[in-house]
Amino acid sequence: MKHEFAYEEAQRHLKQRNRFAALAGLLGLTTVLAVGAAATRDDTLVLVPITSERVALSSGGIEAQYLELVTRDTALMLLNRAPESLDYWMGQILEVADPAARGQLKAELVKIVDEQRGSDISQAFVIASMRVDTEALTSTVTGTLKTFVGAQVIASQERSFEFTWNRRGLSLGLSGFRQLPNANEEEDL
Repeated sequence: MKHEFAYEEAQRHLKQRNRFAALAGLLGLTTVLAVGAAATRDDTLVLVPITSERVALSSGGIEAQYLELVTRDTALMLLNRAPESLDYWMGQILEVADPAARGQLKAELVKIVDEQRGSDISQAFVIASMRVDTEALTSTVTGTLKTFVGAQVIASQERSFEFTWNRRGLSLGLSGFRQLPNANEEEDL
């Protein structure tokens, strides 16, 4: 009797073990398929709507429209400044900076802050045109740069600025910017 009971108990444990082994095999196969699908598929990040069009960033590459929107916002943030908001201004630019370029950008921004702190000099930039290169991750913004002392405009010049970007995964970071010489300056050289 004990022998028959032990045999039935062993058979029950054996069936249970086989069911768990089949379930583990099925879960393992599902995991392998999911990892394979994730590794071969482009990642896509749907961005917060800042325009009337839907913008997405994928691991396949940067869309020109996205680079243009990021450049527009960064250019306006970088080129519109007043002495009252210099600390906030510098912090916001450093937030969009690429981590590898953050130290160099901060050094350039600190020079600007030191020059402008305590003065009445402000500047405003109005974008007239923009050109983006998604392969080189660069963008050029052209427009009117106005310099104010108090409320009076003391200079209004057509200027172009070049922004360079670096991509890390699905994020885009500012790695550098510079003012391009205009046609008059090139002729003088």
